[in-house]
Amino acid sequence: MRILHTTVAAALLLTGHAAERRAPDPTAAGTGADPAVVRTDAGAVRGTVTGEHRLFRGIPYATAGRWEAPVPAKSWDGVKDATEPGAMCPQVGSVYAPISSTDEDCLFLNVTTPRAPGRNRPVMVWIHGDGAVGAGHFSDARKLASRGVVVVTINYRLGVFSGFGYPGLKNSGTYGLQDQQEALRWVRRNAAAFGGDPSNVTAFGVSFGALAIGGHLTSPGAKGLFRRVAMQSGETMMDMPANSMIPGVPAAPAFAWRSTEDAQAVGRTYAEQLGCRSLACLRALPVRKILAVPQIMNVFQAYAYGNKVLPELPSKAVREGRFHRVSVLAGATRDEHRIFVGMNYDVAGRPVTAQQYGTLVKEAFGDDAGRVTRKYPLASYASPSQAWAAVMTDRLWARGTHEQNTSLAEHTPVYGYEFADRRAPMFLPLEADFDWGAFHAADLPYLFPDKKAPLTAAQRKLADQMVGYWTNFARTGSPNGPDLPRWQPLPRGTQSLAPGAVRPIDYAAEHRLDFWR
Repeated sequence: MRILHTTVAAALLLTGHAAERRAPDPTAAGTGADPAVVRTDAGAVRGTVTGEHRLFRGIPYATAGRWEAPVPAKSWDGVKDATEPGAMCPQVGSVYAPISSTDEDCLFLNVTTPRAPGRNRPVMVWIHGDGAVGAGHFSDARKLASRGVVVVTINYRLGVFSGFGYPGLKNSGTYGLQDQQEALRWVRRNAAAFGGDPSNVTAFGVSFGALAIGGHLTSPGAKGLFRRVAMQSGETMMDMPANSMIPGVPAAPAFAWRSTEDAQAVGRTYAEQLGCRSLACLRALPVRKILAVPQIMNVFQAYAYGNKVLPELPSKAVREGRFHRVSVLAGATRDEHRIFVGMNYDVAGRPVTAQQYGTLVKEAFGDDAGRVTRKYPLASYASPSQAWAAVMTDRLWARGTHEQNTSLAEHTPVYGYEFADRRAPMFLPLEADFDWGAFHAADLPYLFPDKKAPLTAAQRKLADQMVGYWTNFARTGSPNGPDLPRWQPLPRGTQSLAPGAVRPIDYAAEHRLDFWR
């Protein structure tokens, strides 16, 4: 899996635009004769009503020109059909996600609510991962909604249409972040119409979605748009040793952040490949021609800082305590990096050899390589691939997650977790003979049921517990509730989540973080 990664004037403009609209009356639709119809601030929508839920799909929340700030969607007359997903944002797909789109009119969201009428329910806004593929409608939110919450899943611009930088582009490299903030503004205006509480919003996401939330924590434009956040396997505080994600890729000081200057320099390079020397030329290109450039979507799986959307490097801001004070639930999986090693080596038919293990460690850690191989000897692992995955899980993911959580916990309540089900079902189309363990994003089917990832009875119980924790957190700021093992906030421990073994652990000791300091 690849990285499952407003100007003040624009913010004032967008806020002013929204203020011109009258907030929808939550009693005007959805609680009367036809529960399938809800009136938003832009017009009425008709969704689908089932025995337990109301589902509204493909609601337009914004429009945006290529590499321009989003603005709220235009109003419409009549009742808009909201029974099918909206278009996915442009993407080329991948070995693990064979999907594609060339439609730039793609800023849609989906709302799932309990069927029974309600008011002031917690609202959870899901930001999907990856950053180069995906869409909000792929996440089935009915299990979460069954716990009495309103769940919103969103599309946002991806890859080169999100993270592209170029001289003269306002807020280069932040367009996906701006889309997410515009979706959160839509939620603030419209949550009540769906039975939600606009003052009790939790932004939650996985991988690249969680990275984005790390950016929103430090973005002036996100202030007041959410009350809590849940970050699953996020990369906010991570750097990138050499070869860590893809063989041959050198070290980088930040995993998925780059300066505006760097973003614009990369953008100029790719503009030349596209035969353009101006923004006008780039904006006139067909989507298909842009997507045809090899790796162009992956190269721009990063957000730029040093602009009005992200004034400074988010990891630095979090480390120094400059972030919005909201409650946090955040963690990672037990074996984060196995999926990257398995995909990069074993899926390609090239498992790591003993000799390659030594070379990889040497290239990543230089003079410290001997200390690393003594701490992670090949004899302790089933294969050199597993050894390399253990090194990177601890050095890259666990160290970054621990620093993120402990930095945040100095200023706000933080509930840390580790998803530790090493028999979690593989839901991606990967068939390599590889022990995936509790891989990156393995916790997704426990919150969003997936037919491709059937759970055992014990795993279903864990899923029920996790849904309880997440929705309790959205409701009150604490994951705790009746019939759930007690979850203590940091620094009193990190909650391990595994079938039959939900308990506190010493996360730093488990991942040898004293060594990595």
